[in-house]
Amino acid sequence: MALLQIQEPGGKPARPKHRLAVGIDLGTTNSLVSARCGLKVESLPDETGECLLPSIVHYADGGQVYVGKRAKAMALVDPANTIVSAKRMLGKSLSELRTLDHYMPYEFDATRDDTAPSIMTRAGSKDPISVSAEILKVLKARAEETLNGRLEGAVITVPAYFNDAQRQQTKDAAEEAGLNVLRLLNEPTAAAVAYGLDTADQGNIVVFDLGGGTFDVSVLSLTRGVFEVLATGGDTNLGGDDFDRLFAEWLKHQAGADGLSEGEIMQCANEIKHRLSEEEAVEFTLASQAMTVTREQFAALTSEPLERAMRICRRSLRDAKLTNEEIDNIVLVGGSTRMPAVRVAVAEFFGREPLTSIDPDKVVAVGAGIQADVLIGNKSENDFLLLDVTPLSLGIETMGELVEKIIPRNTTIPVSRAQEFTTFKDGQTAMALHVMQGERESVADCRSLARFTLRGIPAMVAGAAKIRVTFQVDADGLLSVSAEETLTGAKAEIQVKPSYGLEADTIKSMLQESQEHAREDMELRSLREAKVDAIQLIDAIAGAVVADPELLEEGEEARINEAVAKLIAVLDEGSSAQLTKLTQSLNEVSGDFAARRMDAHIGRALQGERIDGV
Repeated sequence: MALLQIQEPGGKPARPKHRLAVGIDLGTTNSLVSARCGLKVESLPDETGECLLPSIVHYADGGQVYVGKRAKAMALVDPANTIVSAKRMLGKSLSELRTLDHYMPYEFDATRDDTAPSIMTRAGSKDPISVSAEILKVLKARAEETLNGRLEGAVITVPAYFNDAQRQQTKDAAEEAGLNVLRLLNEPTAAAVAYGLDTADQGNIVVFDLGGGTFDVSVLSLTRGVFEVLATGGDTNLGGDDFDRLFAEWLKHQAGADGLSEGEIMQCANEIKHRLSEEEAVEFTLASQAMTVTREQFAALTSEPLERAMRICRRSLRDAKLTNEEIDNIVLVGGSTRMPAVRVAVAEFFGREPLTSIDPDKVVAVGAGIQADVLIGNKSENDFLLLDVTPLSLGIETMGELVEKIIPRNTTIPVSRAQEFTTFKDGQTAMALHVMQGERESVADCRSLARFTLRGIPAMVAGAAKIRVTFQVDADGLLSVSAEETLTGAKAEIQVKPSYGLEADTIKSMLQESQEHAREDMELRSLREAKVDAIQLIDAIAGAVVADPELLEEGEEARINEAVAKLIAVLDEGSSAQLTKLTQSLNEVSGDFAARRMDAHIGRALQGERIDGV
């Protein structure tokens, strides 16, 4: 809530205090910090004038920790104690890290749980959170020295497809670094903030963000200062590192570089890649062998990751319900978009040249800095509303092992949605809640996020209790779920923090499978819902017969039992149509008995009451 400044009549207006807040782009390869300097937000340089800080941490002898260029220089000579691409490790289990096609010359701590991987260094066991914190500490110190003051807050960017675990660990790293996180902001959205405010553009924008280790694409609508994300897509294991790896494999095969380490070949591949962004062909020597490689060769050798990126673009446009012709501009973000092959592929896919006037390395940090300046309370000449979206649907398990979606995918966040549920059995005093993530109809085909139990429900007949379940996703994409019984106020809640991350490949397959199995999923839902209705009716009638046998007429119980037997016979093998038909028949057969029971219970309830009182 903003505080209003009160001023006495005739007094001079007090100059508002400028509060210090920064935007931080915590990148896989490089990181940056930005802040408002005068009239605009700029990336802050170090003492040598460099804005980019290599996201590398080296643990040296004597307990010293080096971050940035000095650490990068140690990556070849002491790789076991030099951590690179820590961002790729956030939110992942050790077993998941081992499946990554990513060079990791580390010894992992065998004493740590699989869901909390940690690397053994000479400084002790270091997890991805503490490594990321070291990078953030350097950026924080740089900002406080440049701005000559103590920071009050920071907006930190994350890939749009980071899940809850990855976002939470980013927050944990910031807290360890002594930063107050104002908000986690999706990287493509941060780029859109910087781009939209700089040019006052309106229309549909695609932000194509290809960094060193992650890829994101977001489709945004920019209208009169409102930034709305229509759809997002991405892969947390796709980036410039993958181009380096494929090119390094080719170099090794061509030169027979058996005497060189994996790190040396990767570094050589990276340097040649950078030169090819400026030159048509590069001559170099590797393992005493003179070689030449052209841009065309490089593009052919690294076509696979680029094709993956284009497939994600196609799917994101489909999610946004837009065609290529409806896209007004494409913004390139991330150092890897400097590759000519990437720019050509993007231009061919969208049918127009992408915008290249914005520094792709700095645009995300600048956007985060603009957002930080607004959130900390400094007056901004450009007021804007920022809307983000959930990448996957969130819901809850219902009877029949079905998933009831409460927040559909691509819903604008922050968001709060509630839905009422009820009890299944008479006298039920507790309800187990199972939070799910995914697009399929069956629990077995979705991802389990959390389980918790609501207790203290009044013992009533099935269907009488009202349980209000609320899903709330905050601006950082973190999910909180609460359940409240409306009569007594009994409440239970949980914040979802999965113990390990969800791979982008898994997300992609979840979306693809939901489309491929849409028809059979709907048939499955129809069948299971019919089965739940049938079981509920059978149980209710069985309880009614035991409770009020005197209300049954002659021959009525036999007719009801016959209808129940027919329904039970098809419970396991019958179709939804059969179950629905026989459930309806049972309803009709037992309808008169149910009406007599209702009359009797109402009569007993009203006995001795005056009609005007009723």
